[in-house]
Amino acid sequence: MEYHNIITIEPGKRSGKPCIRGMRITVYDILEYLAGGMTEAEILEDFSELTSEDIKACLTFAAEREKKLFVVSL
Repeated sequence: MEYHNIITIEPGKRSGKPCIRGMRITVYDILEYLAGGMTEAEILEDFSELTSEDIKACLTFAAEREKKLFVVSL
């Protein structure tokens, strides 16, 4: 999944945390909801401005970041 057009980082928004399409919803927010047991459908119901692709982009972004952390630690 290509997330570069979905995940944005702006220094003045949410302290520079990665957000979804320039909104104030962060990747961290979505990951927290999923980790807390919310389903994709529940998140989409609560945040009508989000799409399924947005959630997948958050997961891909997090996976890529984890992969980079592993490589750096070697």
